[in-house]
Amino acid sequence: MASCAALSPSLVEYFEGEDFYRCGYCKNESGSRSHGMWAHSMTVQDYQDLIDRGWRRSGRYVYKPVMNQTCCPQYTIRCRSLQFQPSKSHKKVLKKMLKFLAKGEISKGNCEDEPMEPSMEDAVAGDMALINKLDLQCDLNLQESLEREVKKKGKSTKKEESNEFIQSQDKNEELGSGEPSHAVDVHTAPKPGKGADLSKPPCRKAKEIRKERKRLKLMQQSPAGGPEGFQAPREPKTKPNQPKSLEELIFESLPEDASHKLEVRVVRSSPPSSQFKATMLESYQVYKRYQMVIHNHSPDEPTVSQFTGFLCTSPLEPENPPNGPDCGYGSFHQQYWLDGKIIAVGVIDILPYCVSSVYLYYDPDYSFLSLGVYSALREIAFTRQLHEKASQLSYYYMGFYIHSCPKMRYKGHYRPSDLLCPETYVWVPIEQCLPSLENSKYCRFNQDPEAVGFDSWVGSVVHLSDNPHSPVTSHSRPSTCSVVTIAVPATVQLSHGERLSWLRHNAVAAHK
Repeated sequence: MASCAALSPSLVEYFEGEDFYRCGYCKNESGSRSHGMWAHSMTVQDYQDLIDRGWRRSGRYVYKPVMNQTCCPQYTIRCRSLQFQPSKSHKKVLKKMLKFLAKGEISKGNCEDEPMEPSMEDAVAGDMALINKLDLQCDLNLQESLEREVKKKGKSTKKEESNEFIQSQDKNEELGSGEPSHAVDVHTAPKPGKGADLSKPPCRKAKEIRKERKRLKLMQQSPAGGPEGFQAPREPKTKPNQPKSLEELIFESLPEDASHKLEVRVVRSSPPSSQFKATMLESYQVYKRYQMVIHNHSPDEPTVSQFTGFLCTSPLEPENPPNGPDCGYGSFHQQYWLDGKIIAVGVIDILPYCVSSVYLYYDPDYSFLSLGVYSALREIAFTRQLHEKASQLSYYYMGFYIHSCPKMRYKGHYRPSDLLCPETYVWVPIEQCLPSLENSKYCRFNQDPEAVGFDSWVGSVVHLSDNPHSPVTSHSRPSTCSVVTIAVPATVQLSHGERLSWLRHNAVAAHK
């Protein structure tokens, strides 16, 4: 990472909030409480340090629950991706996806999926009033561009749909998936059959085929070459049987006549790349359907401004250091393309030490594929891939673990994982935390009674507030660079772009 002096300072504006608000998890109308700030811009290292102190972002809004006062304490959770081994239920989801891609097979019965996170608006419901008071608008150009596309969108002809499919295939190399080069790749759908072909031998189970190969191999090793070779003494194994790795399970080869084609593409969302802009309308339509079906929103609720504000804009400044991943650091959308159309989008941040999951939305028509679980496994595999180039990047942050809300405990199933102690900010294996959480919803995980937390940033932050005693100033003072606090006149009425320019000018002047 670049040195503190070489980077522009992060610009944040703290929100004073002393009231309790509606909780998006337990629905308590006055149970949630958190600190919040509006991040005009932020370095990836500063945000890495923030999430390692219990903060999390939603668009440009960065918040931290007041853990000992809020109704549903939210503990930051991370998975140690390099040691991760999929559980039995994880393997079922991966096999279900492979069966669907290979044969178009749709599994019946219960979906091995995870409970839904609350909508982004619900997660920060109480803080939205504060944001609206300041009339802060985010990336109006992006919002207006998408609104124009929505208005222009008419009925698509079949020919246009066909061309879009071909273009998406041709763009595969240009877009770059950021995924292993052996991504799932299948061809055209087979013609419907008319029953078994009696001229061909009957299908056999894979287990029978393996036994047959083993028998033939033993026969070849036998001195007589006869059937008695099946009883030939076995040589000791040089290596014990190892379970399949996550990558082997995800990228298992498919038949040439597989029914479906799945591609995963990673596109930079902020600042928006050309690939992101080209697919933004389609992505928004998936988000809209997700909110309507999964969260029971009316057709008017999932607005363009909500989509761009919460899921497209980001305060993170993109960085591309030589020792970092090829795609660089910053905010991205991981798009899941099935047969040439987007069926799911994972919103992620790529930071110096981790991939941080922000949100997932998907086409409800494909709920049977358990896309919540599947996308998490793909993001863990993606983290491991990025580690090959950036050795310090090895964790997968899953947001908040909420033990007091039983339906939100699923994040603890990705092992090995750690929870962040809310008082000393050290990572503790989740197995050690669970007994305490069974007794009390708020816990200090660090068992050392003399341990104290230290809150410091190693980056440079300019804090914009009229209160010099806010938690950002007092709890996050950097150890190597100074925190500069300047007053923001409440009477200033500016657009987002004008406001940011004004803040930068005054922050730089104060920072000198």
